[in-house]
Amino acid sequence: MLHARIAVSLLVFLPLCVPAADRVHSFTKITATDQFWAEGAHYGDFNRDGKMDVVSGPFWYEGPEFKTRHEIYPATATFKRKKSDGTEETLPGWEGALGVNNAYSDCFLTFTYDFNRDGWTDVIVYGFPGKEVPWYENPKGRPGHWPRHVIFDVLDNESPAFVDVTGDKKPEILCCSKGFIGYAEADWKQPEQPWKWHAITPKGKYERYTHGIGCGDVNGDKRLDILEKDAWWEQPASLANDPVWVRHPFTFAKAAAQMYAYDVNGDGLNDVITGHSVHEFGLSWFEQVRENGAITFKKHLILNEDESKNKHGVQFSQPHAMELVDMNGDGLKDLVTGKRFWAHGKTGGDPQSDGFPAVLYWFELKRPAKGQAEYVPHLIDDDSGVGTQVTVGFISNKKWPDIVVGNKKGVFVFKHEVKRATAR
Repeated sequence: MLHARIAVSLLVFLPLCVPAADRVHSFTKITATDQFWAEGAHYGDFNRDGKMDVVSGPFWYEGPEFKTRHEIYPATATFKRKKSDGTEETLPGWEGALGVNNAYSDCFLTFTYDFNRDGWTDVIVYGFPGKEVPWYENPKGRPGHWPRHVIFDVLDNESPAFVDVTGDKKPEILCCSKGFIGYAEADWKQPEQPWKWHAITPKGKYERYTHGIGCGDVNGDKRLDILEKDAWWEQPASLANDPVWVRHPFTFAKAAAQMYAYDVNGDGLNDVITGHSVHEFGLSWFEQVRENGAITFKKHLILNEDESKNKHGVQFSQPHAMELVDMNGDGLKDLVTGKRFWAHGKTGGDPQSDGFPAVLYWFELKRPAKGQAEYVPHLIDDDSGVGTQVTVGFISNKKWPDIVVGNKKGVFVFKHEVKRATAR
């Protein structure tokens, strides 16, 4: 199964009898676990029973209830906490919301794909930044841990992607590695072997904790360019011999999360969407402007870059993960994001690090007039947030995209439900 970012073009809805303006969207929250195993989650039908399951860290959870879980690889993490009587107890998982101290898991993001084309969905794990990348082969219902295939030695960046960079209809690993931005590409005749690294930049200061990366066709040449917080890199006509891509400097963010190129205002030019600082405040879209043939951008705030609320009365810090997807079936791609709970712990130096709701929102894209755009926030939940990943896709139904989150509060599935608005 393709990752939602690859398959976002598939999220096209058939016309429905109820106009989009007359639909009420709500979400039912299912808690698969309150244990902290990963900062990301994804989905797939791992047992081929026709129902979508969810994966986060070392476990996959059987849909549609997500209560029965199965271990993919050894789940050995534990931590100790003091009980009210002063004695200690040992709990499974990394220390997150069930404890008081800050900890990090060994799974920052996860994606799903049938790597060996055997008809069974496999799982790829992006571990702690700077570590190797394995994919786990679905054992086709056999008991025990899944076979592990290490395919990439060093994955840097806190928001790497699993996306078709080259246009060959197959996904690559988009990330930083050893000081370069680039992508790792499989030999699909033997996808379990190490993937080939293609650097697209000169060596720079890109390291394991670099924030922000994405891709999209910025200049309209039908090739995907690569986005980072300080530039966009233009894909050349040929990728033979790994040429350095053309760098176009522009400051999009201080410390971005995922980055997207999308025509927000409908003027035919792809704009850029990302967060200003994933550990502070700010969410923006950057309108593409052509000046004498050159490309530049004009910033439009969705959320302010300080603690103040926007015109809709919304503000939250640490928007560390986001997805771009049509949530309401109107043909426009909306934005799903929220607060990363305890990104650096309770007292890690981030604003609003503790004592503020771990919110999850979808921001509805509207175009009130030609060439104009605005994002209207809709609160989904205030006790979950996001991790370094938030995933959107068809899990409980085939009409409306659901949301899955894995973070320091646990693993959550938000079932998307739609009703007709009550007449006034």
